[in-house]
This record gives sequence, C-alpha cells and structure tokens, in this order.
Amino acid sequence: MNLVEPLIPSDFRRALDAPLRRFFLGVFVGCFAIGLTLSLYVVYLHNVLHFSTNFSTLLLGVSSLAGLLSSPLWGSLTDRIGPVKVLLITSVTNAIALVYWAYIHSENSAIVGGLVLAVFGGAGWGPGSTLLVRLVASEHRQRAYGFNFMLVNLGIGCGGLVSASVVDLHHPLSFQWLYLGNALVTLVAGACYATLWKYGHESVSTGDEASSDARREGWREVLRDRRLVLFVLGSIVLMLGGYSAIDAGLSLFVVNNLHLSVHVIGIFLFVDTSVIVLAQLFVINAISGRSRTRILAMVGVMWSFFWIVLALSLALPSYVAILIISAAMIVFAVGETMLSPIGPAIVNEIAPEHLRGRYNAAQGLSWGLSSALAPAIIAGLFGSGLSNWWPLSVGAFSFTGGAFMLLLRRRLTPSQDGRTR
Repeated sequence: MNLVEPLIPSDFRRALDAPLRRFFLGVFVGCFAIGLTLSLYVVYLHNVLHFSTNFSTLLLGVSSLAGLLSSPLWGSLTDRIGPVKVLLITSVTNAIALVYWAYIHSENSAIVGGLVLAVFGGAGWGPGSTLLVRLVASEHRQRAYGFNFMLVNLGIGCGGLVSASVVDLHHPLSFQWLYLGNALVTLVAGACYATLWKYGHESVSTGDEASSDARREGWREVLRDRRLVLFVLGSIVLMLGGYSAIDAGLSLFVVNNLHLSVHVIGIFLFVDTSVIVLAQLFVINAISGRSRTRILAMVGVMWSFFWIVLALSLALPSYVAILIISAAMIVFAVGETMLSPIGPAIVNEIAPEHLRGRYNAAQGLSWGLSSALAPAIIAGLFGSGLSNWWPLSVGAFSFTGGAFMLLLRRRLTPSQDGRTR
C-alpha cells in the first residue's frame, strides 16, 4: 500500500466508489472501441472500398465539421434531459451507424454513415464530463479528470493494438468484422453508463423561482461569461499548437520534410501514449494545489519546445533526428498529462449546475474548431513552399495559447484557479 499511496492517495481511493468505478469502466471500454478504428477511416474508404483519395479525405473533413456544429446541441440536450440519457442515445445510435458503416458500398451510403458517425460518435465527451462531476466531490475533481484522461489513452492504445493485429488490406472482410466488433463494444460501454441512471438526471436549481429562471437561460448566458470565452479562445490557440497540429501535420512533415520512414511516426506516437499512461498519476500529484492557469501556461512552453526541436531536426542526420524528436515527444506528452485534468476542472468550477452541459460543450468546441483550422494552416504553409517554417509557426501558437491562460488567471478566484499552495 506504501507503493500505491504516492500514485493514488488514500482519500482519492476512498472516493473511487462503485458508481465512479463503473463510470471509468465505461470510459475505458468506450475508448477501446474508438481505438479499434480510429486510424482506419481513410484507409477503409480508399484502400478497401476503392473510393478516391479526394472523396475519402473530403468526407473526413465534412464529417469533422458536422461533429463540430452538433456540439452545442448535445450541450443543450445534456442540460435538458441529463447526461446519462444522452450517453445512451449516442451509444446506441453510434453502434447502429458502425454496423451500417461495415456494409457501405457506394459514395452516398458512405456520406450518410460518415455524417451519422461524426454527429453521434463525438457527442459523449461533454455529457461524460458532466456526469463525472456528479460522481466525485469537488476536491477530487482535478485528479478524477486526470485519471479519466489516462484511461482514455490506455483504451485507445489497447484498441489500436488489437486492430493492428486483426485487419488485413488483402482481406476486406477483416475490416467489416472489426467495425461490427466496434459496434458491440460501444454497446457494452453504453451498458456501463446505464448503471448510473440515477446520477444522470437533468440539471435542476433549488427553488421554484430559480428553477423557472434557469429554464429560460441558455447559450446567451454561457457566452456572456467572459471567463469561459477567454478560456475557450486560449484553448483554441493552444490546441493549434498541440493535438490538432500533431494529428494534421506531423506525419506529413516527418515524411516529406525530414525524409524519414512512415514507420517512425508510429514510434513517436507510441512514446507519446506510453508516457501519458505511465506519468499521468505522478503528474496529478505534482500539480495538485498549484495555479491551474500557470500550469496551462507551462504546457504552452513545453509544447513550443517540442516544435522548436522538430524544426531543428531539419539540420540533423536521420538517426539523431529520431532520437531527439522522441525525447522532445516525452516533454510534449508530459504537457498533455498536465492539461488533461486542468481544463475540465476550470470549466466545471465556473459552470453553474443548470448550464454545466453547455459549458462542457463549449470546451469541446475549442477542440473541434482547432482541429478544423489546423489543416487549413498546414495547406497554406505547405502549398506556398514554407513547410519548413511550419513547426515554428505551430510553436508560436503554443506559446500564445499559454499566454492567454495567464490573462484568465486574473478573472478566477484562488479556488477556481486551484491554488492551495
């Protein structure tokens, strides 16, 4: 027990009651399902179903936009009917869409399946964050979000390992079975959330007059909260120098600018995921009680360091470049473990209960919007022959996003900023 105490303190272990454990099980199972097919979207459409590259990538972009535009709807619905009902609706619908996706045969059927998967597949993050708030006391909230992020990465990583050992481009049926299995696992995750039905009621306010006023409040009140607006703007800029850039451009830069093998990308991503899983519990303890906004500013600096190293790698031999990028990826991943518990904790500290679903959806918008903007930035720089400058431009986004978070610090109380030391 002495070995466990530094990682998971006894007070948090006591907070891990049966409902919270079932929630975390649902998170892991759901992310395992995501990991099964996360990297296969374009490969399935182009290499297996033989749709054109343009159609496959365009459908991915349009689907991402559809998922982004639907986010406010899911936030409103979470406040109106409760997070568990939303999670069940999205789990069942997503499972049906995955079965449909396994048997698509034309571009029209792919468009229908892709849009449904986008709208319902990414809707669970906001309701999940809202439900987690109801299952854990405020003093454990930051640690719970960090633990949740570790399980997300562990689930996606495990799912990716399974899919890599199952699919075969020469056997299209293996992809169909994988998507059918994904549908089944998604339903299992939904069943885990269904056991939390009594915690998933709609948002309520105390008193008849307060309840009546709350029902009339909506996105207008959310957008009036300058703290949230500043946080979302800072998050968009920070993410343009973080996840969004990694997802949209790292592989392109590594292959075309550094002239490294495509397999090297797998090494970098393995380092990233491994560090997150191994370091998350240590990092949660290290940042507990410290200023959340200052930690987010530090994340911006750490991510900037990664992009500077990536830019410098242009002048290095291939084997040296691989080594120092892998080392810099460790720094990037530690930054991820710092961000993951902080962002949701700030949002849910400032969110009133009856608007909590919308506040969490607004945070989700920052991820979706940055993911939509990152490819456009890459297209502009790579298309104009300035691709070697891409890492430094991304690093500037990271640094600026961190500076935004320091501006937010002045608008938060010490409690909202997490300051106890």
